[in-house]
Amino acid sequence: MRLDKFLTVARLVKQRARAKEMCAAGHVKIDGKSAKAGREVSEGETLELTFPSRRLVVRVGTVPAAKSVSKEAARSLYEVLADEFTDVGT
Repeated sequence: MRLDKFLTVARLVKQRARAKEMCAAGHVKIDGKSAKAGREVSEGETLELTFPSRRLVVRVGTVPAAKSVSKEAARSLYEVLADEFTDVGT
């Protein structure tokens, strides 16, 4: 499954277009390397997502065959390794 699609199916990013933008801007890494939106995601890989005030690191557990999964099933697709919030200066 494509990276941008996985991010939306797993509900890590709300919109696929936003997932594509994040990948293009270098805010998504797989195993420490910047990844393009079309890259295939495999089980066991580590994803690092950088949001404006948050850094999220997850390990891919299962790559679903379906284009969509239930909210409960989405949580089982990955394991959270780190979830760090950063202070945004005012």
